[in-house]
Amino acid sequence: MAKQKKTEFVNRKARHDYTFLETLEAGIVLSGTEIKSIRGGHVNLRDAYCIFQGSEMWVRSVFIGEYKQGNIHNHEERQPRKLLLKKQELKKWQRKVKEKGFTIVPYRLYLNERGIAKLEIALVQGKKTYDKRETIKARDNKVQLDRVMKKFN
Repeated sequence: MAKQKKTEFVNRKARHDYTFLETLEAGIVLSGTEIKSIRGGHVNLRDAYCIFQGSEMWVRSVFIGEYKQGNIHNHEERQPRKLLLKKQELKKWQRKVKEKGFTIVPYRLYLNERGIAKLEIALVQGKKTYDKRETIKARDNKVQLDRVMKKFN
C-alpha cells in the first residue's frame, strides 16, 4: 500500500499581520467533493476569517477549488463552512472575541493520520505597522547572525 503524502496548507500572511495568542484544532464540515479537492491541493486560506452565528462558529472565505471530476453536485468554492468545537471552547472564545481587538483566523488546514480534515484556528490580535517592521528586522538580524556563525564553525 502506497504511503499517503502529507497534505497541509498554511496561511503564512496571518503570522505577519497578527500576534497569535492561542490556537485550537477544529473539525470542519465538508461535502464529498470538497475533501477530494483538499486531497488534490486546491486550497487557499489567505482571506479567510471565522465568525459566530448563534452558538456556532463558521469559517468564511476559505477557497477550496472545484473538483475537476465533479458533476452538477460540485461544491461552491467560497461557501461558509461550520467548525466543530466543544461548547466550552466556543463560549470561551466568544467572550474573548467580544473584547476589543481580538479576532479568530484560520491558520492551518491539514489532513490528520486518519484522513480527516482539521482546521487550526488562532485567537489573534492585529499588529501595528511598527510591530511588523520590528518582526522583519529581528528576522533579518537572525539570518545575518546565522551566516556569521556558519563562517566561524
